[in-house]
Amino acid sequence: QVRLLESGGGSVQAGGSLKLSCVVSGLPFADYCLGWFRQVPGMERELGAIAGIDSDSTTYADSVKGRFTISRDHAHNSVFLQMDSLRPEDTAMYTCATRIGAICDTYPSTYPYWGQGTQVTVSA
Repeated sequence: QVRLLESGGGSVQAGGSLKLSCVVSGLPFADYCLGWFRQVPGMERELGAIAGIDSDSTTYADSVKGRFTISRDHAHNSVFLQMDSLRPEDTAMYTCATRIGAICDTYPSTYPYWGQGTQVTVSA
């Protein structure tokens, strides 16, 4: 059974930083994409950032480029999202997701495995 466990959410003032962590277990293959998506109540889930198999394979939503950094720890089946210069509009539920394969799609609907999510709240 594939499981994803997130941690690291919380409340912070605008301009502050948070680091999210996600540990994946139960995947039968070594090649898989890991991503962070976010969702605000009443809105569609949207891309935060995605990391492919190698360190150069990253994709960011335009709204977080230059402020967020995604990274992977292959030895520990983990993915991290360092969030700097946070803004109130970054407030959302952040969820880790994974899909098997080398092609990392940016659409949430293409990811079959999801964690429970961790809340990030940024106050003005």
